[in-house]
Amino acid sequence: MTERHILKDHNVERRVFLSRLFIGAGIAAVLVCVLISRMVYLQVEQHAYYTTKSDSYRIHTLPVAPNRGRIYDRNGILLADNKPSYNLTVVKESARSIDESLDLLATMIELTEDDREKLQGRLKRRPVPFSSVPVRLNLSEEEIANIAVNQFRLPGFAIEAQLVRHYPQGELMAHAIGYIGSISEEEMKTLDPVNYKGTDEIGKIGVERFYEDILHGTVGYEQVEKNASGRIMQVLSRTDPVAGQDVVLHLDSKLQKAAVDSLGEFKGGVIALDPATGGVLAMVSKPSFDPNLFIGGISRADYARLSKDKNTPLFNRALGKYSPGSTIKPFLGLAALDTGLRTREYTVSDPGHFHIDGSSHVYHDWTWWVNRSGHDLVSLERAIYQSCDVYFFDLATDMSIDTMHDFLAQFGFGRNTSIDIPQASNGTLPSTQWKRDAMGQPWYPGETVNSSIGQGYTETTPLQLATATMLMANHGKWHQPVMVKRLGLNSPDIERTSEYPDIQVQNADDWTFIGHAMSEVVHKGTGGYRNTGTAYPYIAANNPLAYTMAGKSGTAQVKSMPADFKQSDLVPEEYRDNALFIAFAPVEDPKIAVAVFVEHGESGSSIAGPIARQIIDAYLLDESGKLKPEFTPPAPLPTAPMLSASAP
Repeated sequence: MTERHILKDHNVERRVFLSRLFIGAGIAAVLVCVLISRMVYLQVEQHAYYTTKSDSYRIHTLPVAPNRGRIYDRNGILLADNKPSYNLTVVKESARSIDESLDLLATMIELTEDDREKLQGRLKRRPVPFSSVPVRLNLSEEEIANIAVNQFRLPGFAIEAQLVRHYPQGELMAHAIGYIGSISEEEMKTLDPVNYKGTDEIGKIGVERFYEDILHGTVGYEQVEKNASGRIMQVLSRTDPVAGQDVVLHLDSKLQKAAVDSLGEFKGGVIALDPATGGVLAMVSKPSFDPNLFIGGISRADYARLSKDKNTPLFNRALGKYSPGSTIKPFLGLAALDTGLRTREYTVSDPGHFHIDGSSHVYHDWTWWVNRSGHDLVSLERAIYQSCDVYFFDLATDMSIDTMHDFLAQFGFGRNTSIDIPQASNGTLPSTQWKRDAMGQPWYPGETVNSSIGQGYTETTPLQLATATMLMANHGKWHQPVMVKRLGLNSPDIERTSEYPDIQVQNADDWTFIGHAMSEVVHKGTGGYRNTGTAYPYIAANNPLAYTMAGKSGTAQVKSMPADFKQSDLVPEEYRDNALFIAFAPVEDPKIAVAVFVEHGESGSSIAGPIARQIIDAYLLDESGKLKPEFTPPAPLPTAPMLSASAP
């Protein structure tokens, strides 16, 4: 059989090949067009989007915290500063394991559980990824060296230099200016999240808290380029932060120290005001605490020590409320004259005790407990400088509690009249309506008698007593207590107008009369025991003053003695009376008004009175014991000689 040979048709093959080639080329062209269009879309249409997304991995915006404004006293002495500190920080994304790294760090430096907890809180509040947060503040040189040697074992951790708050005066100014501390979650909800990026601390109490917005400043920003490991390669741009404003206080550091020293071992509070402005010259509460402990967050151990201390160093006694005792009498005496219920000549027979008609209860004068006697015939003037309780008991029977309330309210009792001390107590200024609202009970006459000597429901703060004393010195001219004098060292003082009206009385000379009676509390030392000012033996008898002081002592019962107490026993501290003293000086041209509170001090005249004098001496006198030039009244101008009638 013959093999059959089939010849190939090259034309057909060529046509098939060409058709396949054209089809493939068409498909490739379409794909190329799709690819080109996609590239055009990504490179042109989506250029801005992908550039931004790329930069987000490479470029980071980091907040730059502003420097906090500093706080100065009236003489330019620093009370709150910012000092350099070397802190250990961490970038979470760059660290291998936070917990493992912290365990390793604990072998090199002191790292407590408090430090670990604070770090977790800071990590949660981080403004942006790849931002550093503090792990430990204020590293010592030894700790810095230990970390540096082991840096290769601690990726993501670094030592950074930062400015941190510092209180160079320590305990001396703690209650006056306050302190800053770590921002809590509750506080973070109320803060501006933009302006507080990069800020870990905020003012907690005092000036630091009230003027937080001024002291904090405005946050700045840096645009930085980082590599894949999170390390900053370069700073691309920077918007500088605006530092917080410096503030200057009315406080006088030397006077503050003198007040602290004058209290000695006593617990208590002192307020000194400038009668010309209402500026707080001194605010002391003793015992105190070191505000530097709160920087970066106080440790549990330190806070437990302070909060559990029976002497309550965290409590500001200058702003707490207490029974004012007899310090209230000059103001009630002025009320008696102004309402016409008493005259200057009106006298009361004081046998040492008093009772309300129809009542068997006996109210005793303080002299009754000393020698079972009274003051005999007593006028208002003598009732003030001898602190006669019976005179004011008798006055209370004619003066209703509502009359007392309305008159004393003009002096700022019963409310916080300060401009920038919001933590001060309002005290308690009772009235019939107050008791009805607070207790749902009627007011009784015996309660008015107790209120007339600053006992019972009446409670005032040392700040309120100093304010009322300033008003007495100013003859009713109001200046609200204020801490801040000006913003910036070289700025003018802030001019303020009181929101409270000046106190008007029917007879303006009554101010002088009450002030004179208060001066006799200190200066009257003639006429025997029954005519001597209560504070004279302890303030002026053995060491005459270089100026005239008007004052009033007060001794307020804290709680009644136990039934089984024997008179021969030593009175336990918690049962001892509180001692108070108010004063202003010089009487002719007042430059300072003071209120002293001594917790369980027992006697206003013998304990609180000398403390008040030491404080006023420190403010008014120079080292030689003479009035400072700025407080010395100018000498009167010489007058021309009188000519006789017969002269030519």
